[in-house]
Amino acid sequence: MQIITSVSEMQTLASSLHAQGRTIALVPTMGALHAGHVSLVTTAVGRAECVVVSIFVNPTQFSPNEDFNKYPRELEADIAKCEAAGAHVIFAPPADQIYPKGYSTYITEEFIARPLEGVSRPSHFRGVTTVVAKLFNICRPDVAVFGQKDAQQVAVIKKMIVDLNFTVAIVVAPTLREADGLAMSSRNRYLSVTQRQEALAISRALFKARDMVASGERRADRLVAEATHILSQHRRIRVIYVSMVDADTMEPQREVISGRALMAIAVWMEDVRLIDNIVL
Repeated sequence: MQIITSVSEMQTLASSLHAQGRTIALVPTMGALHAGHVSLVTTAVGRAECVVVSIFVNPTQFSPNEDFNKYPRELEADIAKCEAAGAHVIFAPPADQIYPKGYSTYITEEFIARPLEGVSRPSHFRGVTTVVAKLFNICRPDVAVFGQKDAQQVAVIKKMIVDLNFTVAIVVAPTLREADGLAMSSRNRYLSVTQRQEALAISRALFKARDMVASGERRADRLVAEATHILSQHRRIRVIYVSMVDADTMEPQREVISGRALMAIAVWMEDVRLIDNIVL
């Protein structure tokens, strides 16, 4: 497995692979990899001949008051996990390779990025779209694999691909959960034992909505109210949003259309921000 830190070296390798007729799959990550990330790598292995995992804690998607400085960085452990999962290349550039001195160009998606995360983290998706576009240009993937847990991010990136004429195919892998239902996240390690136990209310709220839909409930307001009630029973949880939206556009929905409706939740678990969602 190759470990590359230089943009020019990564571009040279990608050009060489394509010249040989080989396909490339990209798994963009910020490191601190868990089993959910590993499942993305495994998915990518089945989609292309060369799997590139990018590991880059992207400063432009963090607001000034967020956890950029304390975000876990575990490159050696991440490399071992990627190699075991079948990745061929790790692209782990330093920040000045992605954002050299004088950098001033950013990409903004202005519709899908507005609600939900866009309200409480207004600069977040500008950082996401910018770095993902750069990774596409650097790694030249035929396929890129993302996780369903970041549903709004996936929708924003899909829109960017269409609007800017990228030719990358997007594969969305299902959210991987712990045995008790908690969605896997690099930020779960911030949780104390008590916080983690209370965080299970997030998946319980989503699963309750799923069960209500299975029983015939279609009104979004009733589903949102029930999920919000479940979360409100926990004193450490502060709800940021509980919303029923279209899975592709993130527009609010009044009624559930099967396969298109997404319930999205974001909360503060005291000082830890957690997100999760489910397609209904």
